[in-house]
Formats: sequence, structure tokens, C-alpha cells
Amino acid sequence: MVEKPANVDAAVNTPVVVDSNDGGTVAQELELEHMRSTLEEAIVETRTGTFCETDSILFGAALAVCRIIGAKVSTAGRATGHSSAIPAWRRRIEERIAKARALIGRLICFRSGNNRPRIVRTVRMAFAGTNVSLSQPDITQKLTERIDDLKQRIAAWGKRIRRYTERSTRFNQNRLFQSDQKRLYESLERPMVSGTGPAPNQADTVAFWCGLWSEPVNHSESPWTEVVASQCAGITPMDPVIITPDYVAEAVRRAPNWKSPGLDGLHHYWLKGFMVCHSVLARQFQEALNQKSLPSLYCHYWYHSFGS
Repeated sequence: MVEKPANVDAAVNTPVVVDSNDGGTVAQELELEHMRSTLEEAIVETRTGTFCETDSILFGAALAVCRIIGAKVSTAGRATGHSSAIPAWRRRIEERIAKARALIGRLICFRSGNNRPRIVRTVRMAFAGTNVSLSQPDITQKLTERIDDLKQRIAAWGKRIRRYTERSTRFNQNRLFQSDQKRLYESLERPMVSGTGPAPNQADTVAFWCGLWSEPVNHSESPWTEVVASQCAGITPMDPVIITPDYVAEAVRRAPNWKSPGLDGLHHYWLKGFMVCHSVLARQFQEALNQKSLPSLYCHYWYHSFGS
């Protein structure tokens, strides 16, 4: 099995089953089960020592399943999370508004006496299908009526977009109020900041935090702190955390199948299907917890914009 590097480039061919057929026969189910067991045997035989190696093996197995069953594989880069959230009908309306504004500008130019061929050709197209001629005496009035009609259409289209935006905002705020009220109030107090700007300089960031945490500070210890320390002295420390395969299986079971694949592009569905990886993941998570270190693959973060 060819190992695929587990990085952002892995999202180019993320194994995502787009079309599924739930009406399969018993023979097809047996064939799929045999294929899954064969891949699990290959996963067990391939010993992995790091998270990245395990992720590459699981990614390859998921891609093999998609190719064997003939499922469509998403090539839109699902792991980036930058897919357009603007509906198609809104984009069409915005294009109409842009074209109408451009047409209004050319009609105004023609009314002001600009008779360039391109302007004249655009005006003729604006009155196509009507009995209006550019040489008739009341052409100025016809131009004014046409401009007013376009302005009214632009206002109606803009109102339709505003209604959608207001409704979408209310819906998102109501849903956020039910799930996380604190986050809702924070979003109302200050606008959300999109992460499209330049990234902070690494040297400046390190210097800033070193200035906060590396400099010695003399704190004034009040008497009540000694009382609290004496009271907490008898508290039994928490038992060491032992990550077992059952813990991994339970965490994977509650995770959505096709949402939030992460930077590696591997969805939770494949972690549920290839159950032999639970023991390997439990061991590697335990080692990471004991060593207090994680690979850079799991230390990235995303900026999300919550705008209209």
C-alpha cells in the first residue's frame, strides 16, 4: 500500500462517499465485509509508530475502498473549510444588479450626449423588443423611464437579499442561543474577525509571550492563600488517565460521519469502519499524553468567519 503524506495536500483527494446505494443485496454486503476484513488485516500487519503513519495507512485504506466500490471521490478540498456559503440564487441576483448598474451608467451617458458606438449599441440592446427608436423625439423621456425601471428592479433585488440576510441572521442567532449563549452575546458585543488577514510574525509572537511569562514577577501573597493551600493539601490527586481502545471507540462512535475531517482529510466514518485501529490510536494517544507532545499535524487551527 502506497503511503500518502498526512498533510494539507491530502485533502485534494479526500475519500468522501458522495453517492451511496442502500438497496444492496446480501452478496454485496458479504463482499464489502470481506473487503473490510482484508484491509483490516493489512492495517494490522503494517506497524505504525506515529500518528502521521497511522493516518497515512487509514487514508490509503479509505481511498482503496472508494476505488473498489466505484464511489465518487471528492476533489474539492473538503478539509480546507473554505467552500462558498453564498447561495447560487443570491450570486445570480448580485450579477443582475451589477449588469443593471452598468446599463444605467451607459444610458445616462447616452442621455448626456455621448454617442460613441459602444454606448449606442448598448442602448439599442436595452430597448430591444420594443417600439422605441433612438431617433424619435421623446427618446429622452424613454431613457428616463428605462433608467427608473432599472433602479426599481435593483431596489427590489436588494430588498430580497436583505430579507434573506436578516432571516439567516435570526436563524443562526436562535440556534446559537440554544447551544452556546455566551458565544452569542460575545458576537453581539463585538463583530466577528475573519482570518483572511496576514498571519502574525513568529518572532514578534514569541517575544510578546516571553515578555509575559518569562519575566519574574513578585506577587503579594495574602493570608487567605495560605488557608486555601492548607485546605487543598488533603485533596487526593486525580488518578493517571489511561486511554483504552474502548475510550477511542466511544469517542469515535459519537462523532459525525462526514463532518469536520480535519487537516488530514480523514473523516470519522473510516475510524468507525476500521476498528482495528482503535488499539493503535489508544497507544499513540497515551504516549502523546505521557510525553506531553503532539505532531504539528494536530497543532494547526482554523479561522472561521460568521458573516451574513
